[in-house]
Formats: sequence, C-alpha cells, structure tokens
Amino acid sequence: MSDLFKKAISLGVGLTIVSKEKVEKVVEELVKRGELAPSESKALVDRLIERGEEERGMLKSVVQEQVQRVLKEMKVPVQSEIDELEGRIAVLERRLAELEGISHLEGTSAETRTD
Repeated sequence: MSDLFKKAISLGVGLTIVSKEKVEKVVEELVKRGELAPSESKALVDRLIERGEEERGMLKSVVQEQVQRVLKEMKVPVQSEIDELEGRIAVLERRLAELEGISHLEGTSAETRTD
C-alpha cells in the first residue's frame, strides 16, 4: 500500500490535472486487480486528491511568481503605481479647472496670461 502511494505521489504535477473521478477509477481498478484492499481505497483516493490539491497550489504559486517576474522585467506598472498616477492626474485636473475658473473671472484665458 505505501509503495503504491509513493508511486502515485511520484507522478507529481500529473496529479494536478487528474480529476477526482479519474483517481477513483484508477483506485477502483487496483481494488479489482487485488492490488489494494477495498477498505484502503477511500483513504488512498483522499490522499491522492489532497496531494493533487497541494500540487495545484504549488504550481499556481510558481506560475504567479514567474508572471510577476516577467511583468517586472517588462516594466509593466503594478496597480499601486497606476492608482498613484491616477491620483496625481486628478489633482492636476482640479488645479487646471481652478486656474481656468480664475482666468475666466479675470477676462483672460490661461494661455494668453503673462505674469
């Protein structure tokens, strides 16, 4: 049983893409061939599914890290940088609107004023 489990674990990333139904089918075949006791089948399925979920989580982390690294290398701005720039633009738009309002009150445009 433990050797069988070790072989299944050695599949590694393969477990990340195997569905629960396929795992159950393979374990059912092992029971039919007498390589696994029926009483052990549910525990094996549960362990294989758990291992698959762990592998998926690890794979997801690795992919996320690689994507972040590539985006950084390409100098793609992160959301916080975009938010900061949007805030700065909003401040500049308000200041421009205020200046345009003052210019209209004085009867001159902002472009023709010379101070």
